[in-house]
Amino acid sequence: MMKSLFKYYLIISFMILSILLSSIWFFNQEGDKDKLQELRRYTVKNFEKELEYQQKTLLTFALALSEDAALKKTMLEKNQHQAYELLYEISNKFVKNTDIKKLRLQLITDELEIFAQNWKKTNSVKSLGQFRADLIKLKSNRRPKVGIETGRRLTFKSTIPMSSGKQTIGYLEVIQFIDEFVDKLREQGIELFVLMDRAYIIEDSLMKDFPLLDKYVIANENYNIKLKKQIESFPWIKLEHLGYYEHDETFFMLKDMLNSEDVVIGKYLIILPKEIFLAYKESYQDISRITRFSDEDIYNYIHRENSTSGSYRNFEDRELVELLPKLFKNDKQILQEVARVKLQAYSKDELIDIILEKNHKEVKRGVIK
Repeated sequence: MMKSLFKYYLIISFMILSILLSSIWFFNQEGDKDKLQELRRYTVKNFEKELEYQQKTLLTFALALSEDAALKKTMLEKNQHQAYELLYEISNKFVKNTDIKKLRLQLITDELEIFAQNWKKTNSVKSLGQFRADLIKLKSNRRPKVGIETGRRLTFKSTIPMSSGKQTIGYLEVIQFIDEFVDKLREQGIELFVLMDRAYIIEDSLMKDFPLLDKYVIANENYNIKLKKQIESFPWIKLEHLGYYEHDETFFMLKDMLNSEDVVIGKYLIILPKEIFLAYKESYQDISRITRFSDEDIYNYIHRENSTSGSYRNFEDRELVELLPKLFKNDKQILQEVARVKLQAYSKDELIDIILEKNHKEVKRGVIK
């Protein structure tokens, strides 16, 4: 009797223990999913800021260039040779004096025909209306636009109507290859595959022979080959279903790619490499410490003036200096010189006060073992 009762309690205890262990495992799994979802949300948000900043910069440049009197004159006088010379000179100056590696400029007539391009001389007329629906819409609404556009290549394009008085005489288009945006993110420790839906491959596309990833064309030529092989080894359907996937200690995230008309034309595959992903997963540190500041974040951050400045002369100086340790090497180099120039204007006593204040405020962080 006692043996049967003991056996009965043992079975009950084993079942309860199994349920508890299963519950612990389940909630740990759910907790890990929540952390991964949170990481995806913050990373995609920062990515969107980078994308927006890239497009705003291109639009600002195009708007300024569209008011160039010399360019307008070439269109009014129908001087294609002079237009080419001007576009070539402008693009060369930008490539030589900025981080831009390749910049394409073209002038389009009001009849939607190519008038001049900076990358080749031409006297021939090519109509764009038959495969550029966005230009037909622009001809109707006359509104400047910027976005990622399909064509012979997938590029950032900003297209601006050019006017003489009240008359529209044509359009200026500033074009930048997507590869430069990928390089910029790579410098920040993030990899990107720009995946275009094959439905948007036009007849004379230069992307016809570009490699595929699942059902998409890889539009950026500077993609990471090792990561492509890694991606092909895991179930793509899980990545599409969840919007993220962890594989070999690397974190993959999908985001819809929209053109200037907000039409989905493909996907962005954003990848956090092992070192950044593990820093979050193993240390459970605040997301903000591993996601990147966008260019616009940095600009806005150092221009806030709604807090006390402490021992600094103003809030901007304090925020600039305190921002530096949070940046990666490339971003830090950009702002270090700005900080150095600002601090050179401080007296020795002011600098001592800053050091003392900083040391007083420092808090040691770690795990007690």
